[in-house]
Amino acid sequence: MTPVVDRTAVPSGTADSGRPPVVVATGLSKWYGHVLGVSDIAWTVRGGIIGLLGPNGAGKSTLIKLMAGLIRPSRGQLRIHGQDPFADRDVRRRIGYAPEHESAWDELTALELVTAMAELAGVARPAAEPAAKDALAQMGMTDAMHRRVKGFSKGMRQRTKLATAIAHRPDFLLLDEPLTGVDPIARAEIVARIRELAVGGATVVVSSHVLYEIEALTSEIAVIYRGQVLAEGNVYEIRRLIDRHPHRIRIECDRPRILAAALAAAEHVARIEITDHGLLVETREPDRCYDELAATVLEHSLVVSTLSSPDNNLSAVFDYLTASARGDAP
Repeated sequence: MTPVVDRTAVPSGTADSGRPPVVVATGLSKWYGHVLGVSDIAWTVRGGIIGLLGPNGAGKSTLIKLMAGLIRPSRGQLRIHGQDPFADRDVRRRIGYAPEHESAWDELTALELVTAMAELAGVARPAAEPAAKDALAQMGMTDAMHRRVKGFSKGMRQRTKLATAIAHRPDFLLLDEPLTGVDPIARAEIVARIRELAVGGATVVVSSHVLYEIEALTSEIAVIYRGQVLAEGNVYEIRRLIDRHPHRIRIECDRPRILAAALAAAEHVARIEITDHGLLVETREPDRCYDELAATVLEHSLVVSTLSSPDNNLSAVFDYLTASARGDAP
């Protein structure tokens, strides 16, 4: 099936296109025997926070391990800061990696574990423990740093794992499902810290199969499915490129029939459905429709309680792209 999204028209990785690329992948493929991990990926990341979205088994972890320099591509080329991450030790020291699944040394305390990982990442021994303490403090683990890891909850293990990823102060972070099993309070704190790292200049790639987790972090996404990047860029830009289907707008107001009558004659409106509390409008020109909605509301002094779009979210984009890749009728 012809790809739905013209990827050449979508901003790559981040809106800051003036920055030199952090990641450049060309024809990147990795397979394990007869099992395909990723296939012919062309992807450029320039900075900021990028959400790597896809269901389990889509190839997210394989792509992250390739970027971390843990595995070698079967075919194609991958460069991190212009270097091969599998072969270049110096560029690997600029990378912080938090895997989805870990096998930690449970008999160590959190401080001992993060200190050891900081040394392995190249931090000099005298500086490793202070760096570990700082990383654990950033992750809210100061009070628990002298406790053994084996007694930690899932959320505490995740925080400790993230501390190991940042202790050596990398400028490129790879976080594979970092919010899995984390309680809501811890999730909010970790999201805030990831944002702070990006504001401080780090490039962060965060993978997830849970759409709202990425939506809380960034609007810059790459959708990966069956080992291929289907689309990348700003979620709203991607949504605008998906123009085969009308854009839906849901309005809850006190007199929906007046609003429906005003919009019915517009040529860009494909369908109007009046509901119990308002109406659902499908339009081929959302910007124009929003303008006309506002004008009608003002003209008739309508009381609007809710104005939303079921299509302006990651779930709609993801569902559409994966359905198209499968060849299903969207």
